[in-house]
Amino acid sequence: MSSKALVTTDKKQAILDSALQLFVNKGFNATSTASIAKAAGVATGTLFHHFPTKKDIMSQLFLSIKREFATNMLSSTDFSGNIEQDANTLWQKAIDWAIAQPLKQLFFLQYSMSADIDVDVRKQAMNSVLGFVVELINKGKQQQVIADFPNALLLENCHGQYLAAIRFFTDNPHLGSDDIHRNASFRLFWQAMRA
Repeated sequence: MSSKALVTTDKKQAILDSALQLFVNKGFNATSTASIAKAAGVATGTLFHHFPTKKDIMSQLFLSIKREFATNMLSSTDFSGNIEQDANTLWQKAIDWAIAQPLKQLFFLQYSMSADIDVDVRKQAMNSVLGFVVELINKGKQQQVIADFPNALLLENCHGQYLAAIRFFTDNPHLGSDDIHRNASFRLFWQAMRA
């Protein structure tokens, strides 16, 4: 990678990092592009070169964090073929990621169901970035261990269950490493999914 490309990537990432902090602390509507540029240490023109609108920043930030989340979920994950066991493995890794990334998780809690994220961006995150979840659901349906409900509804349910569990662990950080609560959060999720 050339030094010019590296500087461009660094500036773009600085904008996203600053936007994350500001969106979580001040809210999307209260955060101006000028404040993002200032926090990132770039000119406003540089910000608009990378992101034509504040909504574009939000969309790219959402997708980049989802990609990071997905990469973490799949790294060093050995799937056994047992759908419930594999779902539990992914669930526990998702909770671990959330606990290790509190700012990014707060962003998800605030914006995952928000009108500030376009429906198409949310669908892209669910169906493309988190495609392995769709694959797991489809395999579970084929094996008749996951209910034969519409995938879009199952995915929304998965997402809602995850956000509820993470809200609980965010509000009760001392329980984030408690096996009883961690396992119960998975059991609640699994009971909603199983056939």
